[in-house]
Amino acid sequence: MRDRWPGLRADLSAAAAAALLVLVAVLVGRHLQDAYRTLFVHWPPLFAEWEPHLGPGTAAAAAVAAAVVAYGPAVAERLPWRGLLPAAWGTAVAWTWSLALVDGWQRGVAGRLTSRNEYLTVVGRFHDIPAALRDFTHHIVSGTPEPWPAHIAGHPPAATVTFVLLDRAGLGGGGWAGAFCITVGATACVAVLVAVRALADESLARRAAPFVVLAPAAVWVGASADGYFAAVAAWAVALLALAVTGGSVAWAAGSGLLFGLTCYLSYGLTLFAVIGAAVLAVGRRRVRERPGLLLLFLAGAAVVPVVFTLAGFDWWEGYRLLVTRYYQGVGGTRPYGYWVWANLACTVLITGLATAAGLRRAGAVLGRRRTAPAAEIRFALLVAAALSALLIADLSGMSKAETERIWLPFAMWLLPACALLPRPRIWLTAQAVLALLLNHLLFTGW
Repeated sequence: MRDRWPGLRADLSAAAAAALLVLVAVLVGRHLQDAYRTLFVHWPPLFAEWEPHLGPGTAAAAAVAAAVVAYGPAVAERLPWRGLLPAAWGTAVAWTWSLALVDGWQRGVAGRLTSRNEYLTVVGRFHDIPAALRDFTHHIVSGTPEPWPAHIAGHPPAATVTFVLLDRAGLGGGGWAGAFCITVGATACVAVLVAVRALADESLARRAAPFVVLAPAAVWVGASADGYFAAVAAWAVALLALAVTGGSVAWAAGSGLLFGLTCYLSYGLTLFAVIGAAVLAVGRRRVRERPGLLLLFLAGAAVVPVVFTLAGFDWWEGYRLLVTRYYQGVGGTRPYGYWVWANLACTVLITGLATAAGLRRAGAVLGRRRTAPAAEIRFALLVAAALSALLIADLSGMSKAETERIWLPFAMWLLPACALLPRPRIWLTAQAVLALLLNHLLFTGW
């Protein structure tokens, strides 16, 4: 077996180590929560409740999983590229919707963004958007008049303004907001494939496609605003990849615009600069040949910050006050010594055991970069940049718990590592089973 599939034993060891990390996080977390009540999650390390259940989406989720496992690798290999991208998006939409509907329409979709800490609860306070932006930082810290709910206080206002604009467009309420997050969030898989093809090669993108589509992360993409954030960040990277490989100034400007928006959707997503830097490093020759690409990117990246600054919102002041708010609440109580490694167990649960094995292979490619194919080296550098950004976020201590949702944007760039794995159907089965078990045994929060 080892001769037929070189590296299989090491792959299985990486997957087993990841599974062991999750098990230890569950056992240690259960003890800490029972003994000290300091984790503030009911099923550590996940923000979830133990609640075995079936729902309207169960049959559809099982059917989508079976179809992708059985036919995904072959279809991804044979379908024309222009057909593969919409097919991947459509399948990701079906997978995410079906998982969300396991919890039912109200609990799984329509009610997700209307709970007391969510964005839709404050839409009415943005009847005058410029005035709300000028006043935004005055309500971040607990104890101020009418403090923002947790998610609004914890993010720059572009996140909230998105749902305000949806409401203004006649798409108000939790159902439309949930549908927006699922539909847009599912496009992240397309952006990832576009970037991999541009920076590495089409073969790797095709091999990654079934894994990016059938991601366990879809449990949290449907329906959370972080799925939407993941898509915006993913397209920022994809357009930058197209710019540095094709030389298009339009792609560069568009990428910059989305990078700027990403930073105003979530403070922590400024770390996507690490992934952007990796893309620029891979395409450095084209960037040197056409310095206007970088200038257009920077000009595009300035648009959203300038608009919000002129409207009266100070990003740096908002972040400073957020740190205060974070430590006023459960963030100041949750133990860093547990979450700094248990967060990584959450990452295993949203990316799956296949990704752990894929990351091992990506590391091996970088370890033999003198002899490895150039496309694989570029590919591994992209994955390594995403992992580095995630680890920086982890060490910062500003993401203690709930990272199964918060780190969705980073997780999308770890999933392509599965393209390096042989026997994809076996690994896809493991991914599907994990997602189905998580969604049917637990009721996930937020």
